[in-house]
Amino acid sequence: MRLTSLFIFLSLENYGVRKLEAVFAVLIATMAVSFAWMFTDTKPNGKDLLIGILVPKLSSKTIRQAVGVVGCVIMPHNVFLHSALVQSRKIDPKKEYQVREALRYYSIESTVALAISFMINLFVTTVFAKGFYGSKEAGSIGLENAGQYLQEKFGGGFLPILYIWGIGLLAAGQSSTITGTYAGQFIMGGFLNLRLKKWLRALITRSFAIVPTIIVALFFDSSDALDVLNEWLNVLQSIQIPFALIPLITLVSKEQVMGVFRIGRKMQAVTWTVAALLITINGYLLLDFFSSEIRGPLYGSLLCVAVLAYASFVLYLILRGTEISNQMIVAIRKRLS
Repeated sequence: MRLTSLFIFLSLENYGVRKLEAVFAVLIATMAVSFAWMFTDTKPNGKDLLIGILVPKLSSKTIRQAVGVVGCVIMPHNVFLHSALVQSRKIDPKKEYQVREALRYYSIESTVALAISFMINLFVTTVFAKGFYGSKEAGSIGLENAGQYLQEKFGGGFLPILYIWGIGLLAAGQSSTITGTYAGQFIMGGFLNLRLKKWLRALITRSFAIVPTIIVALFFDSSDALDVLNEWLNVLQSIQIPFALIPLITLVSKEQVMGVFRIGRKMQAVTWTVAALLITINGYLLLDFFSSEIRGPLYGSLLCVAVLAYASFVLYLILRGTEISNQMIVAIRKRLS
């Protein structure tokens, strides 16, 4: 399946970014329809759902899952991908009206995509909360057996819920495959100036995903091994988020880089506040995760040192952003032109 999606991606890329975006739209629509179908099948209480959205309540035991939902939407590689897709539009960057038009349409696209992503997460969370919240089975449900638990709990009429869940999960996996590969292309081309052949680039980026999964599946004979791997992947993404967000906000705030399109002071305050909140939440997730996984004074001491080093480097990134060299500004503007 991975190889099939890889070759489909390679063939689509030859037809341009717009065709690839159309495939994204189809996959996202498939996820939305599948999980919305599950949502309507389980018939959740609308009043309780609305209260939960407007006045959310979280216990300390559910922080990791809540942050994981945020991590599903705000992923480091997607920050680079969205920035690169803006540049993929065929416009003259020297004509201000064309740039404004591209930014306006892309803002609409991003807003719609995030809204749909929110609804998809809402559907999935609601279905599992309706069926298993507070039950004995809740602690044993993972990616491997979730479909079976759904089938036993809700069954299905014309189309069993197990198949609906499978279709939605398949669409989510293919969408993640394409976005990860495409983001890897922009990152390698932008930072490292590597221009690899398409098949080699896709093979390398997919290997980073496939090889660890195969190792876990072969050497860890337990049903929750892949779920543990998934938790570690969420942790790694949480660690990387500041390294994508902080430079992005710093650069779009600089008039030397963005010119008339730099964000204003009010927007800077909002974006830095949101970024600080996101980094703080993810920091809490990291502490919670490692404190539950690491035992012993030696490992605890090493964890404290690592946390201090990590926090110091994030602070350095924030402070260093005010001292961007003229050489770097020229290089950035040259790449954007």
